[in-house]
Amino acid sequence: MSEEKKNLQEWVRSYYVEQGYNCSETIIHAGNSCYGLGLHEEDMKMMACYGSGMYCGSTCGALISAAAVLSKLMIKTKAHDQLDEIRPVIQANYRNFNTILGGTDCKTLRPLHHTKEQKCLQTVLLAAQALEKTIQDYQLVKE
Repeated sequence: MSEEKKNLQEWVRSYYVEQGYNCSETIIHAGNSCYGLGLHEEDMKMMACYGSGMYCGSTCGALISAAAVLSKLMIKTKAHDQLDEIRPVIQANYRNFNTILGGTDCKTLRPLHHTKEQKCLQTVLLAAQALEKTIQDYQLVKE
């Protein structure tokens, strides 16, 4: 499959399984590749610290990076200039994530979706599903 034709789920598998990125790094890389966000490798390193719920079981890094992808897709200058636009989208993504995954904190999600063999692959795939739903619901990417 050509790189340009991969969907978000395929990009997630590539970055998480083949390249060994954590949940947060995977979503930002996959989003960048899938939606042409124009981020550079050095820029995406900022998301590394959100893996494993900031390494303390807090908010899932995949959810945090999904919000970053949405922000990059939407914000033209700064969030305060577009609060009426960005707020409902981020809230919808949070709801989609919570509904699909059964929580938002790593300490809740890990027992539900983590396996020794695949680690958090299922979590990241489901996070991508929630992100895709949000993007489709708000028509943020033209097909």
